[in-house]
Amino acid sequence: MKKIKVMLRSVSHTMNYAKKAILFFLFLSSLASAQNTEKIVIPVNAKWSEKAASTILNKYPKAWQIDGTEKPKWDYKMSLVLFAFEKLYQKTKDKKYLNYIKEYADELIDSNGNILKYDIKEYNIDYVNPGKLLFNLYEITKDNRYKNVIEQLRKQIETQPRTASGGFWHKQIYPDQMWIDGLYMAEPFYAQYTVKYEKGKNLDDIARQFELVHDHIMDKKTGLPYHAWDESKKIGWANPETGTSPTIWSRGIGWYMMALVETLDYFPKNHPKQKELAAFLNEISKNLIKAQSSSGLWYQVADKPELEGNYLEASGSAMIIYALAKGADKGYLASSYKKTAQESFDAYIKEFVKTNDKNEILITNVSSNVGLGGTPFRDGTNAYYAKSKTKDNSSPALAAFLLSAAELNK
Repeated sequence: MKKIKVMLRSVSHTMNYAKKAILFFLFLSSLASAQNTEKIVIPVNAKWSEKAASTILNKYPKAWQIDGTEKPKWDYKMSLVLFAFEKLYQKTKDKKYLNYIKEYADELIDSNGNILKYDIKEYNIDYVNPGKLLFNLYEITKDNRYKNVIEQLRKQIETQPRTASGGFWHKQIYPDQMWIDGLYMAEPFYAQYTVKYEKGKNLDDIARQFELVHDHIMDKKTGLPYHAWDESKKIGWANPETGTSPTIWSRGIGWYMMALVETLDYFPKNHPKQKELAAFLNEISKNLIKAQSSSGLWYQVADKPELEGNYLEASGSAMIIYALAKGADKGYLASSYKKTAQESFDAYIKEFVKTNDKNEILITNVSSNVGLGGTPFRDGTNAYYAKSKTKDNSSPALAAFLLSAAELNK
């Protein structure tokens, strides 16, 4: 009996110890959680780029939460914002921006170097975009998981279905279709990869994607791009003669211009296609100035300001401002475009940007995501774009505003 009592006391003591250990662990976890969710105090005189970044960090402690996403997701929306964070980190050397990128990558990439819920068979070109964040992470950490993912995404490009003339399908479910945003999703990653690991052998293929868009998606009258092109001309939204979708979307212009300025970073000046891509950038820049509103910004349906329901749109305008500023800084565009970007940025602040008592920013009039085809069928008409609901602080506007502010040193 005495032995039993001693054993019971021992068990009780062990259980108490275990309980204390569990409580201590929970305390540490809650402390870490509190630290992770601690709000950043934003100074009144902070630069616009830092205000935007701090607003994002305060609202979305984890990058996968961006735009209210409920579960970790490998997605271009996050990579667009994190690309802006990467540029800000390069300017400021503030580790919190780098850590935000790394935490996202580590939550979405498992210990074997596989992307969470990624299926190459979907051939979704959007999935390529986040891969460009991994080049710097791999250089800094030498973590082979990042390199494994880079190689997986390069394999997707290698096997991505193409139109008869060689353009990447936007997705497996959209046969024969090139979408203007697809250039931004794939080409900057593809260009960086081929220059870094293939001695630039596929730069001609990358230029070919831009050539196809230039030759088939551009409206002959305005010189501005439609959202998409179906080479087969079979889908319901396609013009039976040209295969283009019906609408010139300001965010589409922005995707195209950002794709150009980011891809040109990797084209050597002596490469035969470098001048061609720079000429495309100059051409679109000249044409979009004609579509600029009197305020210095751009409408959702860019070429039809008088269209019922049409509105000045924040994401496309910010993308254009960033591309003009960077293009001028890099020497792809005349220096006068830097002045245009600065004036449009000032107009942007007046039109779209508000701050609260914590100096966090709110960007208004951001077009919701729009697309083509699918179920229910999206017909891509001017009215469809003009009637798309607007959101505040949606990722394309936050990211592009941050990029433009950083480029202009605002």
